[in-house]
Amino acid sequence: MTATCRTVSLRSLTAVGVLVLSLAVFAALCVVLRIPMADTLVYRAEGAAVVDGTALYGFTVTEWHLPATYPPFAAILFVPTTWVPVGALKVVFVAGNAALLALLVRLSWRFAGLPAGPVPPLVAVALGLWLEPVFQTVVFGQVNLALICLVLWDLSRPEHAIGKGFALGVAAGIKLTPAVFLVYLLLTGRVRSGLVGLASLTGTVLLGALVLPEASVEFWTRRVFETNRIGESWIVDNQSLRGMLSRALHTTDPGPLWTVTAALVGAGGLLLARRAVVRAGLETWGVLVTALTALLVSPISWSHHWVWCVPLLAVLIAEGWWRTAAAVGVVWTARTFWVVPHTGDLDLRFAWWQQPLVSPYALFGMGLLGFALWRVGPGATVAGHRPVAPLPAPRGAPAPGRTTGRGGTRG
Repeated sequence: MTATCRTVSLRSLTAVGVLVLSLAVFAALCVVLRIPMADTLVYRAEGAAVVDGTALYGFTVTEWHLPATYPPFAAILFVPTTWVPVGALKVVFVAGNAALLALLVRLSWRFAGLPAGPVPPLVAVALGLWLEPVFQTVVFGQVNLALICLVLWDLSRPEHAIGKGFALGVAAGIKLTPAVFLVYLLLTGRVRSGLVGLASLTGTVLLGALVLPEASVEFWTRRVFETNRIGESWIVDNQSLRGMLSRALHTTDPGPLWTVTAALVGAGGLLLARRAVVRAGLETWGVLVTALTALLVSPISWSHHWVWCVPLLAVLIAEGWWRTAAAVGVVWTARTFWVVPHTGDLDLRFAWWQQPLVSPYALFGMGLLGFALWRVGPGATVAGHRPVAPLPAPRGAPAPGRTTGRGGTRG
């Protein structure tokens, strides 16, 4: 065995050891802290409501009195959760989310165009488990990792792949927020994929109506508009613009200020995503900007919804933005909003200097949109990922240029 082979083997073994240690520590924390995995229990109750024929939106479970908030289609998918005891179900969700994290790292690696090799992805999974959104997703027993894998896999497929957009529509049928990527596809000229996704989403709605007609009418005419049903938008868990403004203004309802801000950020973000693809040929930034925009303008974006930090880190590293990647890693690991006292009504009484600590994701998300605006501006280059061809320029306008090549180490 050559020295090079021995070095590679040693690195691989070390990476495996780091991953095993990370998983072991996490599992030990789960056992010691006896994590409740509240969202898993809600999913199980939704599945039970389908099986038993009881009111899907008429129950609450756990000590936090959590109700069902997803469309009826999601409840149908949750029926298998009723087939196993609660203890076994929690183990399945923890193991499944760990596997989905590994899949997300693999998809993010390919999405960003990072070089192949077993060592970096293994280390990325070991460290990624401790990113706050990923950690909370596993602790709560959430489905965020499954949804982002569906979306990222679908969007990473070749433009003319059969059925592109289908998985995206299914993800939107489970939890409505991924539907923003259908708008993204249409805005960037991928009409066929966008329509496939829309048809897929429509199919989930029709299936829900067929199996659960009363619950479907109730959800699509009432429950979908009840933001407070999901939770209080002003608590620190909510890292959207609305949550940030509520805490900054010391009010439970920021009113028109949030409406106007969300509209401006939403429109600007989608136009920026279109520019990233059409003008700069940067599909990675088009997707990331769309994800950041959705998280910012959504009335509620719980901290565990921000699992898009994983592909964001991959793209930043692939393009050589090491300092920015380090800042992203710190912000999404620090958990500053959990450290600041926030019980009772303290969420609405933070001092001005505490505001950055309790709204880090929203603030940094806005900063990242500004970074993306600069990144896809005039002279932008495609680096470290698979680009897409820009849309044809309007008649009489010069065709957008596109260069390739890896940039050096940058901020």
